Amino acid sequence: MSPASDATESLRALIIQHEEPTPPGLVTEWLEELGARIETFRIDIDDRDVDPSGYDLIVSLGAECAAFDDSKPFVPREARLMSRAVDADVPVLGLCFGGQMLARVLGGRVFRSTGSEIGWLPVRSNESEHVAEGPWFQWHFDAFSVPPGATLIAESDFGPQAFVSGRSLGLQFHPEVTSEIMDEWVRVYRHELDADGVDPDGLLEETRRRAPQSRLMSRQLLDWYLRDIAQLSSAGQRQNPQGEMDERALG
Repeated sequence: MSPASDATESLRALIIQHEEPTPPGLVTEWLEELGARIETFRIDIDDRDVDPSGYDLIVSLGAECAAFDDSKPFVPREARLMSRAVDADVPVLGLCFGGQMLARVLGGRVFRSTGSEIGWLPVRSNESEHVAEGPWFQWHFDAFSVPPGATLIAESDFGPQAFVSGRSLGLQFHPEVTSEIMDEWVRVYRHELDADGVDPDGLLEETRRRAPQSRLMSRQLLDWYLRDIAQLSSAGQRQNPQGEMDERALG
């Protein structure tokens, strides 16, 4: 159990948001249903130093920039924050950019890919009971290698899609996406769709059509992550203080 929690408290989550159009969506809904205390940290406009040990869970969202682009001031700051979280055994859930950043701080390689993935696309999962084979929503031009010692959970022809390292989970896809988020992404990042030849109206229609199933898949993944990987209760208590993962967690 981290210093943020005791038996009478709820889970305390820090959500790292990188830009206005990329809110946590279904992740916020999930955390609110758990009764969590949620703090959103706009790291792109707030340069304060954050102590990760004050939280039970850290969630890092997507971003338009690359997790290796240290010319953006918040990128190296987040790398340091996430490294401190890992060192303090604070679970990290990384989504797209956040997953790439987690791979980076754990020693994986993050790089510009020769292609892109935009749309609702399937993955090959080694844990399909928990991480469904999709389709999941993808919107990225970068890729990462699985960090040393981490376990590959899902992949596509593009590259790794999910990995577990200790109590942390890195994802390439977007389990948080909602129809409202997609409306905003299509409006703000339309230039990327046009450059990639993606039909924005078709993307919006497919997102609305897939929303109910996407919500179910996301909840299944998030519940599994909290219970079996982060090993946390809804009160933020460590379920297995010895750090011995249940056999059901990975296989």
